Amino acid sequence: MLALAIGGFGIGVTEFVVMGIMPQIAEGIGGTEADVGHGISAYALGVVVGAPVITALAAKVGRKRLLLAIIVLFIVGNGLTIFATEVPTFLASRFLSGLPHGVYFGVASVTAASMADPDRRGRTIAKIFLGLTIANLAGVPAATWLGQAFGWQTAFMIVVLIGVINLLAVLIWVPAGPVRSDASITRELTALKSGQLWLGLMIGAIGFAGIFAVYSYITPIVTGVSGVPEALVPLIMALFGLGMTVGTMFGGRLADWSVDRSIIIALIAMAVVLGLFGAFVHITWVAYVGAFVLGVCSQLLGPPVQIRLMDSAPQAPSLAASMHHAAFNMANAMGAAAGGFFIARQMLVAPAWAGVGFALAGLLVAVLTMLVPRKRIFRRRYQVDTTTGSIAIVPMD
Repeated sequence: MLALAIGGFGIGVTEFVVMGIMPQIAEGIGGTEADVGHGISAYALGVVVGAPVITALAAKVGRKRLLLAIIVLFIVGNGLTIFATEVPTFLASRFLSGLPHGVYFGVASVTAASMADPDRRGRTIAKIFLGLTIANLAGVPAATWLGQAFGWQTAFMIVVLIGVINLLAVLIWVPAGPVRSDASITRELTALKSGQLWLGLMIGAIGFAGIFAVYSYITPIVTGVSGVPEALVPLIMALFGLGMTVGTMFGGRLADWSVDRSIIIALIAMAVVLGLFGAFVHITWVAYVGAFVLGVCSQLLGPPVQIRLMDSAPQAPSLAASMHHAAFNMANAMGAAAGGFFIARQMLVAPAWAGVGFALAGLLVAVLTMLVPRKRIFRRRYQVDTTTGSIAIVPMD
């Protein structure tokens, strides 16, 4: 678990550090902050492609071999980012860096759910997400400060170093587990036939986009509108990470209480907070408080959506779980693109209002999804056969 935690930490740093050193990267690659925002979208699209494709193609690959391969890809992608001197190479390197993301968290979520009591799955899965939140709490602010002080490439050097440590940790500590006897690409892809899976993905993709419309451009917003000094941007990032940590813990508990209701609550909270942020961000202290509360809202939605997706495709829970991160990063791409449209036109508050629109659209999809007739899929327990690695589904209702 420590080896996976190191990887999750590294993934969290590389995904979010760009937001804090956007001006420095733009200058280094000869582009604009909007171009750097497109790099955020490129990373997100890498996750969208990599999560289902790698998971399906690697159905018969041993866990350890798969992890080692995607860690190498992670190192190569971030290494190329260090040497990017123009916009196209920067975008390509960010796409490559995003490919391994979903495989990590998909496999970890299914494993955690298989070992948890059915009424504690939300809290157990929430612990998996803590790697990302701790990265935002400590790793991203530290990498942001280093990137501002010693050049933006330094931040990605740190990420590559984390990747190398992760590679050695997996090589030494992760056992070569068994391959599922019934594993196949076809079996994994049958998950894509589930209508509830696609509806759940739409909730995550559209709803999460509201947060990313703002957070992707948090540096120009808080420095240009709120008057926050650039030197204090790492503090803004740390407050967002602290909020993510708190939100993850509450999101897990809400999911154990009710998956559907927690999704509704999270999306309503997101819309309200984004609206308040847009209305009052010109007040300096609102930037600090807003960063924390936005972080909380960003993670209230994670655990319940993850459970909904896993339950919608019990024959291929790993693929379904990895698709959650595809949806999350599709939201990243859409939010960054929408926010970038306004940032490029110097409309620095408008991304918050775009975020409100995304959150309300996600809420509409969630309500419609819950009105669609569905099979009894939401109270299942996963049991793992330790000899074959296969997963058995035990209905709980």
